[in-house]
Amino acid sequence: MKALLQLPIRWKITGLAFGIVAFSLIIIGIILLGYSLENKEKELSQRAMHTAQLVAQNQTIQNSIEEESASDILQPVIERIRIINDHDYIVILNMERVRLTHPIPGRLGTVFTGGDENAAFSEHIYTSKATAEDGTETVRAFVPIKNRDRQQIGVVVVGSVLPKLTDIIYEYSQTAILITLITTLFGFWGAWLLANHIKKQTFEMEPDELARVLEERTATFNAIHDGVIAIDEFEKITVINESAKMMLNVRGNVIGKQISEVIPDTRLPEILALGEPVYQREFYVQNRAILSNRIPIIDNGKTIGAVAIFQDKTEVNRLAKELTGVQAFVDALRVQNHEYSNKLHTIAGLIQLNQGSKALEYIFELKDEQDALSHILMQQIHDDSIAGLLLGKVSRGKEIGISLKINKASSFVNYPEGITNHDLVVIIGNLIDNSYDALIDSEIDSKSVYVLIKELEEELFIQVSDNGIGIPMEIQEKVFSRGFSTKQKEGRGIGLFLIQSIVERVNGTIDIDSEENEGTTISITLPLKRGNGYA
Repeated sequence: MKALLQLPIRWKITGLAFGIVAFSLIIIGIILLGYSLENKEKELSQRAMHTAQLVAQNQTIQNSIEEESASDILQPVIERIRIINDHDYIVILNMERVRLTHPIPGRLGTVFTGGDENAAFSEHIYTSKATAEDGTETVRAFVPIKNRDRQQIGVVVVGSVLPKLTDIIYEYSQTAILITLITTLFGFWGAWLLANHIKKQTFEMEPDELARVLEERTATFNAIHDGVIAIDEFEKITVINESAKMMLNVRGNVIGKQISEVIPDTRLPEILALGEPVYQREFYVQNRAILSNRIPIIDNGKTIGAVAIFQDKTEVNRLAKELTGVQAFVDALRVQNHEYSNKLHTIAGLIQLNQGSKALEYIFELKDEQDALSHILMQQIHDDSIAGLLLGKVSRGKEIGISLKINKASSFVNYPEGITNHDLVVIIGNLIDNSYDALIDSEIDSKSVYVLIKELEEELFIQVSDNGIGIPMEIQEKVFSRGFSTKQKEGRGIGLFLIQSIVERVNGTIDIDSEENEGTTISITLPLKRGNGYA
C-alpha cells in the first residue's frame, strides 16, 4: 500500500483511468451476457411453440395418436421433425399422459410427470421453464392436440435445453477477446495521454509538491504587507490576501464572488479591457488612498485575468500633510523675513530723507495689501497648509519679480471625496511652480500669475493662469506624460504627471487653454462626491 501511494502521479492516473475502463468493460460484459441469455430463452421459447403448433396440426399425428401402434407410427415422424427443427425433444402424450414419442426409446410408454403439464390437458397453450435433476434448464412449449371434432386427444411437448453461461461465453469468446484487446490498448493509450496532459498542467509536479507549494503560497500571500487581489476574465475574485482584506475592510471568504459586489470602486476590471499594465498609480478605494501596480494576466495572447498589488497611503499622506504644511510655513516665514527686512530698510530710508508722509503712505499701502491677502487666506481658505502654501508662493513670487494674485472670489472649506490635504498641495503648488517657470526667463515687463480656488455646489474648481510664453499646441498633449519637460534639468517632468494621476483617481477633469506668447490657463475640476465607481 505504501509503495502504491509513492507511485508517480502519471502512473496513478493511468492506472485509475485504465481500471475505470476495465471495470466498465466487465459491467458491460455482464449486462450483455444477461441480455444474450434472455434473448436466447425467448428465441428458444418461440421456436418451441412454433414447432409444437405445427406438430399439433399435423393430420398424420391427429389420425394416429389413438391407434394401438401409435408409438411405432409417430416416433419416426416426430424424430425427423425434431432433428429438422433442432429441438432436444418432442414428446406426444395421449390423454392418459403416456409418452407416445421420445428421443430416448426407453421412456416410450411411460407416464409424463413434469408437473407443469396439467394446464395443457385443459386445452391451454403455453410455455414453461423446467430444471432437470442435473441442473439443466429447458424451455418447453405445451400445445393440445385435437381431432376433427375439436375434441382434445393428446398434448405435444417441445423442449430445448437452455445454453449455460459458459456456452454463451464460448460462443462470443473470439469477439469478446478482440473487443477487449482493442479497448484495452486504446484505454491504456488514452489514460496515458490524459495522465501526461494533467502532469504538464501541473508543471510536472507531484500532488505532495503541489500541496506544499499551495501552502507556501498561501502563507506568503498572508505574510505580505502589501495587498494583493486577482480576478479572472469573468471579474470574479481568485486571490485576495489578508493585508488586502484589512486595508479595504473586506470580511469573510470572497473567493469566487464578483469583485463589483465586494469592492465596487476598485477599477481593477479596467485592466481586463485595457490589456496593459499600470504602474505606481494612486487610487481611492473603499475610502482609502492606495498606491497600486495593476498587471493583466495574459495566456496565449488573451487576457484571462488581472492582479493588483497595492500599498495603503493613508499614513504616508498623513505624514506628508504635516510635513508639507510645516515646510510651506517655513518657506513663507523665510521669504517674509527677507521681504520685511527690505521693507523696513525702505521705510528707514524715507524717514532719514525726511519723507515721513511717503513713509506713512508706503506703510498704509503695505498694510492694505497684506490685509487683503490675509483676509482671503485666513477667512476664505479654511486650511492652514494651503493658506501657508499660497502665502509662501506669493512671497516667492515677489523675490523673483512675479506677482501672484489670488482671486477675491476664492473660497475653500470641504475636501472633495477621495482628495487629501497633500493632494491639493501637490496640485496647487505644481501649477504655480509651472507658471513661475514659464515667466522667470521671459522678457515680459509685468509678470503675473492668477489663482482661483472656488468651492461650487458639486465640485471644487482650481484655476491657475499666467501671461507667460504659453505651451505650443503640438506638445500640449504630452505635458502630462511622466518625465516630459521643456526644461532640460534632472528630476523635471513629474509635477503635471502627479496632478493628472490625482485628478484621474477621482474622475475629475483637466483643461488647458494656451497660446504661444499669450499665456496659459489650466483649469481643474474635482467632484465633491464620487460616483458609483467602477465595477
